[in-house]
Amino acid sequence: MAMEAQDIENLIRATFPKAKITITDLAGDGNHYAAEVIDESFRGMNRVQQQRAVYAALKGKMDGAQGELHALALTTKAPE
Repeated sequence: MAMEAQDIENLIRATFPKAKITITDLAGDGNHYAAEVIDESFRGMNRVQQQRAVYAALKGKMDGAQGELHALALTTKAPE
């Protein structure tokens, strides 16, 4: 079952309530998204740490073949 962009944003926002979050459906199929997450909590973290934090916020929605979210191109950073 495909996810809606708003569902992805809601999951991320639950962990990063003050983040600037942009979700884009890349293929128009509800399965291939891009997300940009800009949050102060990322300051001092490397990119791998930032992305792991966002993937953890997705609460297993990308896990395995049964995951609801097939692909997420993720960009993370602290605000400038």
